[in-house]
Amino acid sequence: MAMVAQQHGESSSGSMNKHLDCGKYVRYTVEQVEALERVYAECPKPSSLRRQQLIRECPILSNIEPKQIKVWFQNRRCREKQRKESTGLQSVNKKLTAMNKLLMEENDRLQKQVSQLISENGYMHQQLQTASVATTDPSCELAVTTPQHSLRDANNPAGLLSIAEETLAEFLSKATGTAVDWVQMPGMKPGPDSVGIFVISHRCSGVAARVCGLVSLEPLKIVEILKDRNTWFRDCRSLEVFTMFPAGNGGTIELLYTQMYAPTILAPARDFWTLRYTTTLENGSLVVCERSLSGTGASPNPAAASQFVRADILPSGYLIRPCDGGGSIIHVVDHLNLGPWSVPDVLRPLYESSKVIAQKMTIAALRYVRQIAKETSGEVVYGLGRQPAVLRTFSQRLIRGFNDAINGFSDDGWSMLNYDGAEDVVVAINSSKNLSTSTSTVSCLGGILCVKASMLLKNVSPAVLVRFLREHRSEWADFNVDAYSAASLKTSSYAYTGMRPTRFTGSQIIIPLGHTIEHEEMLEMIRLEGDLLSHEDSFISKDIHLLQMCSGVDENTLGACSELVFAPIDEMFPDDAPLLPSGFRVIPLDPKPDASTFYKTLDLTSNLEVRPVANHASGYVASSYSARSVLTIAFQFPFERNLQDNVATFACQYVRSVISSVQRFAMAISPSGLNPAIAPKLSLGSPEAVTLAHWICQSYSYHVGTELLRTVSLSGELILKTLWHHQDAILCCSLKALPILIFANQAGLDMLETTLVALQDITLDKIFDDSGRKVMFSEFAKIMQQGFAYLPGGICMSTMGRHVSYEQAIVWKVLAEDNAVHCLAYCFVNWSFV
Repeated sequence: MAMVAQQHGESSSGSMNKHLDCGKYVRYTVEQVEALERVYAECPKPSSLRRQQLIRECPILSNIEPKQIKVWFQNRRCREKQRKESTGLQSVNKKLTAMNKLLMEENDRLQKQVSQLISENGYMHQQLQTASVATTDPSCELAVTTPQHSLRDANNPAGLLSIAEETLAEFLSKATGTAVDWVQMPGMKPGPDSVGIFVISHRCSGVAARVCGLVSLEPLKIVEILKDRNTWFRDCRSLEVFTMFPAGNGGTIELLYTQMYAPTILAPARDFWTLRYTTTLENGSLVVCERSLSGTGASPNPAAASQFVRADILPSGYLIRPCDGGGSIIHVVDHLNLGPWSVPDVLRPLYESSKVIAQKMTIAALRYVRQIAKETSGEVVYGLGRQPAVLRTFSQRLIRGFNDAINGFSDDGWSMLNYDGAEDVVVAINSSKNLSTSTSTVSCLGGILCVKASMLLKNVSPAVLVRFLREHRSEWADFNVDAYSAASLKTSSYAYTGMRPTRFTGSQIIIPLGHTIEHEEMLEMIRLEGDLLSHEDSFISKDIHLLQMCSGVDENTLGACSELVFAPIDEMFPDDAPLLPSGFRVIPLDPKPDASTFYKTLDLTSNLEVRPVANHASGYVASSYSARSVLTIAFQFPFERNLQDNVATFACQYVRSVISSVQRFAMAISPSGLNPAIAPKLSLGSPEAVTLAHWICQSYSYHVGTELLRTVSLSGELILKTLWHHQDAILCCSLKALPILIFANQAGLDMLETTLVALQDITLDKIFDDSGRKVMFSEFAKIMQQGFAYLPGGICMSTMGRHVSYEQAIVWKVLAEDNAVHCLAYCFVNWSFV
């Protein structure tokens, strides 16, 4: 009995020791932990074979069971996940604390402004009672009576310091005080999840805007970024520092000359002589403030002075305050007088609107700094393995080249060319433009020819127009012209005169590279597919590649304009590739609705409110847009010296054809000028739209025996609204030898990635693959006899070439009131992109 007990005790002791060896109670030595950490750094989740290999290769781990090593790695991954979550929560808490502080300061400023307005109201009431006329707003006196300092003061360092200190005081009173009557910018709501606090001036001389925001960069880095205005302000052509003085308080005073592009060919460019003061406040905040100096300071290049109008910068700048725990709070103020008297009346809103300045300068500054912060933290992922700085440089080069083409400055070598005497387009030539880079040289070029035009559009949404131009290039572009420009810029011996004959398929593939300015600006590669007509040199690439920048395509954002700028580029996409940009710019002249407002859609249900455009990038909304905008087109063409006249001829013809195509689409999306072929069905409150929706639902119920819509008591426009928002894709096609799609609800448009404007160009056979077409044709007789049919699930194709799967398709005849077959309706159930 004692022997049995002894054996049982030994067995229990062995079991316990085994448990301690492989269970959670094993204690690791420092050397063992270091060995495991080295493996974890290389592979956080090693396989069973890798763990066994680790035990064999590392003698100090030989007494550890493989299962225990697996548990160690599991615990290590768990600790890493908890650490990251904790760090993320701490970061969010710091941001919320800083944003709360910013909101409290803004609340204090608003309370002061309310008190000031109450005081002014009492004063005005008293003056009215005493029959005194008081028409001047006291809150504007600071901006109106700001002293003007002559450029001659630049020769006196003491005078410059006095001007700088005065500029600093006035800037701070605008950034954190009530010197300007600030009002909330429409569509921009403050809060922890928003970009920042955006306000614009009200009843103030000139145009002014202010923004406050939180950025995860240190103040010195932000100052460095913002002072380099060329990199983030796309309208800045040049900024030259002519004089720099050290200030007695450790700051610097600079005398600057700045040139600003004109956005269209209808107005001159602007230039500024300014004083810029950089200093540190007692609380550790950094300040960069700036103001214009009056006088007759001429342009450094007198020959180009006639192309500029002198404008003024009233006390403006940047206040950057460090936050506890890292990051900074930025206050940006821009206050300008752009001289609206020098532009046509139709363009004056661009120069008299504080909202435009906020979009172009103030908000752009904050968003650029935030973009740099995201890139620094690794939050931004770009395509084709390119670094963020490289892609941002490409985007800047595209915009700069496009602005140079629009403005045509004489000091860049541009001159006007009197070609055919017509005034619809402007032709300029540059025989001295150098497209060479450090590693590539463009040969055989006689120069660059630019054909450009600006025109007024009415009731056309800029975002809709640019989105159409981007997604439907074949509707307006001639791919062979793109091939000509691309071949002209190549360095191969066959590049220009030996260009191979190519037939382009009309399709384009968009390869996204990334957003270079938060979600406002996209950079992408476009591949235009083509087929060589001869089999010679089949090794040569048949495709054409374009580098393209697109901005302002979302109507729910507050961008200053919508742009589509592109340039031919080599398939290898070198960092220093020469670029010759062309493109479109659409600038709204009238204030657009609040960004939170739902827009209406151009389709058979144009009287319906639908979801915001941001959720449907392929949809085109416009019928509620009733405002003016100015469209600027500029196309550049390289030419050989002996072919200038020939290139000028086809360039003008091509640009005029592009303008004609754009105008046709603009008429189609304008509620006041709809395409006659579709206008009867697309007018607001169209009875045809309601009637067709009623026929679709009534015929479905008659043939299938169930209701298409869940609510059977609907009538009139409610049927149309419910059908439009139906979760399944519903399409209607005509009964012709070649059936054409005539209607689709929102889900149908999303599935096909098209719009009702382009829907009438799509035939039914294009959306099915071979097996789908066979099933459809085999069931056609049954559909016409029985009235409906269930088709099995399959694959169809969107207009962008993407495959779409669906579980089932229901087809039925749509009967009119006289029981005649009006069309066929298709319902694709549970569709999704493959």
